[in-house]
Amino acid sequence: MTNRPLITIKGTRDGLTLYMDDNCSFDVLMEELEKILSREQTDEDDPLITVNIQLGYRLLHKENEDRLREIIRRKNKLVVHRIESEVIEKKEALKWKDESDIKCYTQIVRSGQVLNITGDLLLVGDVNPGGKVMATGNIFVLGSLRGIAHAGVNDNKKAVIAASYMEPSQLRIADLISRPPDQEADGVYMECGYVDAKRNTIIMDRLSILGKIRPDLNGLERRILNG
Repeated sequence: MTNRPLITIKGTRDGLTLYMDDNCSFDVLMEELEKILSREQTDEDDPLITVNIQLGYRLLHKENEDRLREIIRRKNKLVVHRIESEVIEKKEALKWKDESDIKCYTQIVRSGQVLNITGDLLLVGDVNPGGKVMATGNIFVLGSLRGIAHAGVNDNKKAVIAASYMEPSQLRIADLISRPPDQEADGVYMECGYVDAKRNTIIMDRLSILGKIRPDLNGLERRILNG
């Protein structure tokens, strides 16, 4: 077995980063931290130093986090800026899963109806004039989109809207709105709408462009099959 230090300290332009062993007990780790900090000498004229803490695969309850902060706080010139862990709580993980899941619906959204979901929406059916679909993520319509579609409801400008037949009364991504042209025009087959970051406006383009502008969508099929 290697005699690896329980705490490794690295200095950067932004302060100190403490890398903490995630295999030993928390009490042993705190004892080691007390020893290390007791050896450090500071002067009253020294500037404040921010401390970032990397816990690895260790998740702290509030009581232990408060204890960690208190030990560092006793060293007058040290201020905890951020505590990071590679582990998240079950509640947070379930929230992330819900927001990243693809919700599949097979129906027609008729005039006056609103379909509002968390995550990505895959609708196998039409959105009729007067109907509305909303999603915090992307919207994919395997049918005719003639009503209103609002993707990226929670201010997600990377969301996209795609349809087999695109003739919407309104497209909206985050807080940006794209209305149909004033003149009469036919709809377009296999089209998508996305936000051009440079112009901060919604762009309409052929569906095949999605793989280039949103490469993360290349895993869409896997997400549908695996959930």
